[in-house]
Amino acid sequence: MDRTALWALILSLCPAVVLAQQPPPPAEVDGQGMFGRLSAKMDDLLESLGADGGFDPDKTMDWSVLPGPFYTPEMELGLGVSAVGLYQVDRQDTVSQISSFTVNGFASVNGALGAEIISQTFFQQDRYRLFINAEVVDAPEVFYGVGLDAGRVKANKIDFDRRGYRFKPQLLTQIWPATFVGLGFDFSQNEGRKVEPFAPRPFEQALQFPDSSTTAALTLHLMHDSRDFILNAREGRLLQADLALYRDGLGSDSVFEKYNLEYSDYWGVGPGILAWQFAAEFNHGEVPWDQLAQLGGGTRLRGYNSGRYRDKQMGLAQLEYRHDLPRRHGMVYWLGAGTLAESVSELGSDKWLHSVGLGYRFEVKQRVNLRLDMAWGNGESGFYFAVNEVF
Repeated sequence: MDRTALWALILSLCPAVVLAQQPPPPAEVDGQGMFGRLSAKMDDLLESLGADGGFDPDKTMDWSVLPGPFYTPEMELGLGVSAVGLYQVDRQDTVSQISSFTVNGFASVNGALGAEIISQTFFQQDRYRLFINAEVVDAPEVFYGVGLDAGRVKANKIDFDRRGYRFKPQLLTQIWPATFVGLGFDFSQNEGRKVEPFAPRPFEQALQFPDSSTTAALTLHLMHDSRDFILNAREGRLLQADLALYRDGLGSDSVFEKYNLEYSDYWGVGPGILAWQFAAEFNHGEVPWDQLAQLGGGTRLRGYNSGRYRDKQMGLAQLEYRHDLPRRHGMVYWLGAGTLAESVSELGSDKWLHSVGLGYRFEVKQRVNLRLDMAWGNGESGFYFAVNEVF
């Protein structure tokens, strides 16, 4: 089954799901009609999985668990499971956002396995924020070399299995209203296994593809965040600057610096939300293959294979329109463009990569969406199953 056929199947099922969630016609209020029975069964199933569309503050952790399919050329057909838990550190705290704990796991028919944890905790009247990201993965990936030109040449493709893990905690403290500073740590280790033999190619002279890479950094963060809810903002904006200092004294194999900049904004337009994001990543020093800036995957320019486009510097812009459908359903439409380069001065001098797409949303918890996205890029496409919005 290819991605187009799989997406057609998913979209064909969406109307049935929407109909199942609608109130039955007057003649079928007793639940004996087809729509009444289907709606009742769907509600029972969702309730059993915790996907009730609400949040119960009396629970220590209000969980929702949902499975879903995915397909990528590297991992082929697979099943993903997302579990989202919402909670409050202090129930008397009316300032802090609702905290969340998200677990994403996947397995595919070719043996790919992975799990990711994203924890976002807000406490003491939002004076402090603790963010933790952790990942364990053993899955196929691709490497085409460095730069947009290398990524466009199909003959450059190298298949390999990436086995690795990452741990990235951050602690932020508020210094002005909606403004935070913080410290963190970023440790990761990745190993390239079952690497196809290299043929002589020009990009090999610019970057070697090692068996393993270990990186460790002290991270510094400055953030202005007035978003009403991080997982699914409807108003406010984010201005963020991050600096990561990778040093051998911390256990890193490579010495380099990474700078990340992001600006996101959210406006109510008609029946929905217009959201946009500008992001940039700048790397300086001995940057290993697994720490190069990338375009593609499920967050940075959907529609391209993760790992195909890599380089030291990256620029990205994404524009989305999000609107609700009746009950707990919604749709998203977007445009995106991104570019890569060896140096900052060269950014934008090469042709840009573009992305268009649409997605279906289902509210599993209060303001927490399950997302099914289909994206098209320059000669590629991708289908994504995940929880929470991209930005």
